[in-house]
Formats: sequence, C-alpha cells, structure tokens
Amino acid sequence: MTRALIVIDVQNDFCPGGALAVQEGDQIVSGINALMNSFDAVILTQDWHPAHHSSFASQHAGVEAFQTTEMPYGTQVLWPDHCVQGTDGAAFHAGLRTDGDLIIRKGFRPGIDSYSAFFENDHSTPTGLEGYLRTRAINDLTMVGLATDFCVNFSAVDAAKLGFEVTVQTQLCRAIDLDGSLAAATQGMRDAGVTLI
Repeated sequence: MTRALIVIDVQNDFCPGGALAVQEGDQIVSGINALMNSFDAVILTQDWHPAHHSSFASQHAGVEAFQTTEMPYGTQVLWPDHCVQGTDGAAFHAGLRTDGDLIIRKGFRPGIDSYSAFFENDHSTPTGLEGYLRTRAINDLTMVGLATDFCVNFSAVDAAKLGFEVTVQTQLCRAIDLDGSLAAATQGMRDAGVTLI
C-alpha cells in the first residue's frame, strides 16, 4: 500500500497575521515538515483565488464576511478576501517544506469555491488529484493542515468516498470553528470512515 501525505493550505493568509487567520495555524509547520520523509509521496494544496472571486464577501453588496449566500452549487460562506493569486498571502508559510511531489492549486475558477483537494464545491468538478494518486497507485492518505473544519474536512470526506484509506492527524491541523463547524466536521469525517488520530 503506497502512502501519501496531503498537506492542506498551509499558506500565509491562514496563519496568524493573515487575511483569514486560523488560530495557531503556524504552530503545525515544524510537525508537518518532520512527517514528510515518512511517506512515499507528499502533495501540497494551495488556495489560489482570482482577485474578484465570488466567495469573497467584498463581491456581494450589503453583506459581511462569514455570512452565507446561495450559489448555484449550494450554500456558500462568504470569506474575507484571501489567498489571491500571486500575493504574499497566497504563498506557503515560509517555514514549510515545499519540496514535495505535487502542488494542487484550487479555487481558481471565479464562480465557484473549492475547499476539497479533490473537487470544487459543486462536488463534481475535479481538481485532478484523484487521477494523479491512481496513476501512482497511492491508496493510503494522511491529511494535515488548515483548516480542520473546512478544507481538511472536505478533502478527507471526498477521499474516503472515492475509496481511499484516510487518516487525519488532528494535532497537525487547526480549525476556524465557525458556529460549531469543528464538531460537525469531526462527526462528518468519522461518519465517512475517516480515521482521526
């Protein structure tokens, strides 16, 4: 069984001082780096939004960040502008090793957000990661990164639905915890067959 470490969105905008900072988001970096040599492959994901992305609250009149709106693909949280392509906020944390096998950029389509490393938020438009993993005969995935209750959660659940063995190392993740989202995500991952350690 070939094993891969999936490092989710450890980017400046999700770390303290960033536009959508996750508390203690920078404290997982050294632990993630230390894990990398234990896997057959290391894949990093990177939120990569155009400047006027539809998931940004700034693109919707009269709404504030963290409110929700209905999009053609379902309910969407409206975020502060973050991880805009080519900006320092979109860059990986300076301390993170980026010498992995693959970087998957997601959220680059202006009209649809992408939490999962596997699909856009319509749950059908693929990022290409599944094909890469199948080609390399990788079937055992360990996930770490930011944020536990959004991009890690969606990635883990999608991977489990696709038939991968999935583990989330929760000590190397941090959560936003928006209105109970962490508890809901934790239960959802367990229900999908994801192992949480």
